[in-house]
Amino acid sequence: MQKFILAILFSLLGPALCFAPAKAQATRTWVSGVGDDANPCSRTAPCKTFAGSISKTAAGGEINCIDPGGFGALTITKSITISCEGVTGGVLVAGTNGFTVNAAATDVVVLEGLDFDGTGTGISGISIVSAAAVHVRKSAIRNFKGGGSGITLAPNNISTDLFVSDTFVGNNGSSNVTGGIVIKPQGTGTASVVITNSRVDANTSGVRADATTVSSGTVKATVESSSISGNTNDGATAIANSATASVLMIDKSVVASNTLSGVVENGAGALVLLGNSVVTGNGTGLSATNGGTLFSYRNNNINGNTVDNGGAATTLAQQ
Repeated sequence: MQKFILAILFSLLGPALCFAPAKAQATRTWVSGVGDDANPCSRTAPCKTFAGSISKTAAGGEINCIDPGGFGALTITKSITISCEGVTGGVLVAGTNGFTVNAAATDVVVLEGLDFDGTGTGISGISIVSAAAVHVRKSAIRNFKGGGSGITLAPNNISTDLFVSDTFVGNNGSSNVTGGIVIKPQGTGTASVVITNSRVDANTSGVRADATTVSSGTVKATVESSSISGNTNDGATAIANSATASVLMIDKSVVASNTLSGVVENGAGALVLLGNSVVTGNGTGLSATNGGTLFSYRNNNINGNTVDNGGAATTLAQQ
């Protein structure tokens, strides 16, 4: 009789056991240079790659690096923090993007302590297609010369904010429309960018705020306490047409030794505001073309360029 009862119980419980829920994703996961993606990505059993870890990390969670390593390319489709400050969080790629951010319009992505190397053929170090905001902190992005830029921000029909701080972006780009940090929204997209305490040096173009590919969107970019120097084309550019707007503010920064122009305003919808900054050693210090406005406040040091002022207006005082 007892065996008969046990048999009935097992027959009832069997289907439930087969359909037991999978283990929930963790709020925090870990990667290690000696990890394994078959692991659960816990502190004691870390994963090997960012791609292996993100699938086991809950939306809004965090991936940390235990020790130095090369953790590979990644596509980000949800809110996430990837923090490797204090160790080398390496992303070494060839012929592709380092990270692609294609998340929801409400998602926030934080990237800090990462070392991106495109080995000369990588496309973009960080390519941002969609997100509410992306924060890049204390990172290095270099050698992406395969058609993209160090950071490419190109939101399509949405609004995206980008914050870059304490970061080096160098030796990126392959043309005058690519380079260090390129902001180029699409459709009705808008972009707001703040760059602080960073170096955007020795790229093709430095910082390029480009509103020419949007139908009604805008670009707003602020560069503060940073260097945009040694780029082989222009240093900092705001470009727009009469139907769009690109506003670039540069404050307390150095724009030096760029082969063409240091600071450029190009197009009727472009506005550049320059204050408390040094512009020197460029082909043309300030270049204003095709309408629009470039204001240089009188607290700037604009000397030692082949041509110091190529059409900028000068205000009486800082506003």
